[in-house]
Amino acid sequence: MKVYTYSEARQRLSDVLNIARSEEVVIKKRGGETFSIIFRKSEKSPFDVPGIKTKATTKDILSAVRESRERFGEQNNED
Repeated sequence: MKVYTYSEARQRLSDVLNIARSEEVVIKKRGGETFSIIFRKSEKSPFDVPGIKTKATTKDILSAVRESRERFGEQNNED
């Protein structure tokens, strides 16, 4: 556990947060109050995104993918 004064923590906030990734950090204020900083890993995946409403069908999407692949293939053949 690392302990910092409020002033130290404020001046070195980036370092304090990086240290908190691996261990608890305690910040002490002049009046005797103490605060703990504990890293919490996000439970959500960055790929967990809300869906969108669209009138596109699976057929429309597959057609767009095929068309894109054909265009990309043509561009690579020109090089």
